[in-house]
Amino acid sequence: MSRATDSPEDDFDDAVQGALQPHRGVLILVLGILGLMVCGLLGIVAFFLGKQDLDLMKRGLIDKEGEAMTRVGYILGMVSMILMALGLIVFVVYMVLVAVLIAR
Repeated sequence: MSRATDSPEDDFDDAVQGALQPHRGVLILVLGILGLMVCGLLGIVAFFLGKQDLDLMKRGLIDKEGEAMTRVGYILGMVSMILMALGLIVFVVYMVLVAVLIAR
């Protein structure tokens, strides 16, 4: 026990927890998974939230306990964005080819 006021049941380091903001690793991971599986727009949100939280963790402003979940959600968001961009490119190329074939 570090202080006289700590009880034996208190497992938490109050000094460290009070100085840092809690991580959003679970939220970012869930958004990354949903962005990949359901809606690509959620992947964009996961990417930008993950990037922001990883930067704050690097500076020591957010609890680093959720770094692994945040990083995975960030990567899933990135993959979701890449797949959305490829899908959009394929769609545009398909529409242009259809328009060219109809115009003949």
